[in-house]
Amino acid sequence: MEKIKMTTPLVEMDGDEMTRIIWKMVKEELLYPFVELKTEYYDLGLKHRDETDDQVTIDAAHANMKYGVSVKCATITPNAARLKEYDLKELYKSPNGTIRAILDGTVFREPILVKGINPVVSKWKKPITIARHAYGDVYKNTEMRVDGPGKAELVFTAEDGTVTRQTIFDFKGPGVVQGMHNLDSSIESFARSCFTYALSVKKDLWFATKDTISKIYDGEFKSIFERIYEEEFKASFEEAGITYFYTLIDDVVARLMKSEGGFVLALKNYDGDVQSDMLSSAFGSLAMMTSVLVSPHGYFEYEAAHGTVQRHYYKYLEGEVTSTNSVATIFAWTGALRKRGELDGNTELCEFADKLEQATIETIESGKMTGDLVLITELKNPKKLSTIEFILEIRKTLERIMSE
Repeated sequence: MEKIKMTTPLVEMDGDEMTRIIWKMVKEELLYPFVELKTEYYDLGLKHRDETDDQVTIDAAHANMKYGVSVKCATITPNAARLKEYDLKELYKSPNGTIRAILDGTVFREPILVKGINPVVSKWKKPITIARHAYGDVYKNTEMRVDGPGKAELVFTAEDGTVTRQTIFDFKGPGVVQGMHNLDSSIESFARSCFTYALSVKKDLWFATKDTISKIYDGEFKSIFERIYEEEFKASFEEAGITYFYTLIDDVVARLMKSEGGFVLALKNYDGDVQSDMLSSAFGSLAMMTSVLVSPHGYFEYEAAHGTVQRHYYKYLEGEVTSTNSVATIFAWTGALRKRGELDGNTELCEFADKLEQATIETIESGKMTGDLVLITELKNPKKLSTIEFILEIRKTLERIMSE
């Protein structure tokens, strides 16, 4: 079988731990045999980020801007334990946060549905799409430890030298303090991306913040969404027969449990991070969710929505056989390949992406799956496969589909 050719490279961002192992398996077994893969490679593994003082993350984001499409493996955001484990120079910020800050846009995450794996929330009949703001908040924060008594202040110095200050807290002893920011321009991009996406899939759009507590910060999100909806999208929404709905974040979580799904839920950066993990787990598994950052500037970044699967990685290092779900990683590649094909007019590449997704779903629905899915499937007598066995079964299914 002649391999499918690519005309323009993808930006490939490698990652960490077990997902890095899976990344290599997916390329070797599911991509290289079928596609003449062209990528511009960036190693975002934590060791290499440390060696480059995290410049490689910035370079990868700018490469995404150059080529338009990237695919990213899961990466470690270091904490104090990781600082010691990897002997890092510093606690680097989230690579996802760095990339998203450069690209702007919105992250859309949606569960991958397969027969035999039903949501744990019995009311859910349709997928719920999370639209996560991709800029600012805790992912671009500034923070410090306070060692003793003193006053923490929020200070803004305008270009003309005018200084505005507010007291954050009068510390009587040790503690911590944190500052966050966001931009009207980024919030506006977020709102337009969400409204445009909801119209494209003809689904209601829900949006939630905590503006009753964070009256200025979250209030800015609420007011910008309302303004853009009224001025730019209300007529189109009414014509399409869909609605825009705002509520508080705690209220939206309660409503989620009683809904049938089938809508787009727009959330701020951290809220979207937490809720997408909850939804993906409730719909089946953390490894059963697609994730794509869509920038209003025409950039697309596809990734798995889960972490690096640290526990499985340590077992792998000790020679134990793992059963790690690779579906989200596979779908990150198929999403990127399909978008690359669409932008290049490469129908063969788009069709290959469709067939690889079909092969992945058919493999699971035939009863062959990883351990996380065996625990929750309603299929009778499912077969638990190891990490590599599952990928090889997908390859067998893909080869059959490709030959038909």
